[in-house]
Amino acid sequence: MSKNWNPMCEIIKGYKFVFWDFDGVIKDSVDLKTAAFTDLFPNAPGYVLKKISKHHLANGGMSRFEKIPLYLEWAGLNVDDATVANYCSAFSKKVCQAVIHSKWVPGVLEYLKNNHLLQRFVLITGTPQIEIKFILSELNIDNYFCEIYGSPHKKDATTYLVMNKYKINPKEAVFIGDSLDDFRAATINNISFILRLRGNNLRLFGKYDGLMFESLI
Repeated sequence: MSKNWNPMCEIIKGYKFVFWDFDGVIKDSVDLKTAAFTDLFPNAPGYVLKKISKHHLANGGMSRFEKIPLYLEWAGLNVDDATVANYCSAFSKKVCQAVIHSKWVPGVLEYLKNNHLLQRFVLITGTPQIEIKFILSELNIDNYFCEIYGSPHKKDATTYLVMNKYKINPKEAVFIGDSLDDFRAATINNISFILRLRGNNLRLFGKYDGLMFESLI
């Protein structure tokens, strides 16, 4: 291991199973998705755009299929199936390549490369299943994960299913995330949680004083 790596790497290596979120944990792509959501509503009042931005950041694990109907309503637009589908498609076109070309969370790619044969990695994200598989394939990291789950899979329920599938001892598993949904998935399933700090997301966690990092280098 490089001498420049964060000691947090040794803590993570102590677990047999590592559940990873994607946006904000593997790729620093949260802010570009925030911009993509607000860009969908160029005619919405400023207070609505701020509300959308705040909601997205506070609900990092929520699927766009749940967010966009809500944002359409806030913007005073129709919330019928066709409109929701069109906005979801527009959002996907905006963000897919942007995510692929976004910056890596420092040290995470190296950690995945060096340890995917030593531990089992599971990826659970709010990004749609087809889209996240395409992104991971384009990044050439899909083979680092033994399981990949995107929307509509729920993080807490999916974590439970994987724990049962592999007969995982909760003491041997950790969830690395940056949102309350990630924290909830870890807590409900009685596994450890490591918070990836980005921006001011720590304020969402109240009195959380557990393990956390900004960079793995």
